[in-house]
Amino acid sequence: MDSRALRYFLAVAEQGSFTAAASQLNIAQPAVSMAVKKLEEELELTLFHRHERQISLTDEGRVLLPHARQIAQALADAELEMRELHTLQNGEVRIGIPSMLGSYYFPPILMAFRHRYPQLRLSVVEAGTRQLQQMISHGDIDMGVIVADTPPSELETRRFLRDQMMAILPVDHPLAGLDHVSYADFFAEDLVLFKKGYFHREVIDRLCRDYGYKPKIGFETNLLPLTKQIVKHGFGITTLLAMVIAEDRELVARPFTEPVWLDLSIAWRQGGYLSRANRTFVEFLLEHSQNTQINDRPAGL
Repeated sequence: MDSRALRYFLAVAEQGSFTAAASQLNIAQPAVSMAVKKLEEELELTLFHRHERQISLTDEGRVLLPHARQIAQALADAELEMRELHTLQNGEVRIGIPSMLGSYYFPPILMAFRHRYPQLRLSVVEAGTRQLQQMISHGDIDMGVIVADTPPSELETRRFLRDQMMAILPVDHPLAGLDHVSYADFFAEDLVLFKKGYFHREVIDRLCRDYGYKPKIGFETNLLPLTKQIVKHGFGITTLLAMVIAEDRELVARPFTEPVWLDLSIAWRQGGYLSRANRTFVEFLLEHSQNTQINDRPAGL
């Protein structure tokens, strides 16, 4: 089976047309059609339903698709590993980060890493943790940040941060004067929440599921500046990591009566090749995490 034909098949399946696949591959459309046709003849199977203006996978094509993805990723891993045998001075780190951490936790880490390793290139994608898991599996990114409570079996993980989700309130809110906020008091308020797929929202959904609450959602947005403005002006409250409002005097963070802890991990494909550049970044991130935990400990501990 020709690996090039498999790659063309994969492009057609993902793009939904031979023309779009040819554009993505930067080759002529007839070459893609001929390669896929030859693959079908070799397998003695029809892989696509060909309609006048659209195509779709046959049942046989759907069976081949995950194998094609796996083979394409294995070939990409092999090519990358072979290139790294020639030079250790170049490389790219492709990492996916949720917006909350991307805005308030990772900037100093990314800049310090770039300062220490100026020859390495950083490519950062923002998305929710569930989408990041899919992107890792599909090879769109090398690594991503996920919540480590139930990591998928196809991912290898290393925890780098444990922190509390806090109730975020305007300073003049009645709950702001409390040392802790109960779940009952929190869910009695109008809420500003991230959309589904982000760990912020998954915390809320899990609490509702475990304790039988129904959230009163006033706003849904993934924009942190907008979320903070809505809370400041009294149109709802939310839950975030305390680092998000650390320098904002108009908002306060209060822990829940029953603490909500988050374990966040850096993750990559189980058994996949992790490039030297990516391994270096993982080591740097874990080193930073350990140093931060040591510096945050009270004196005498």
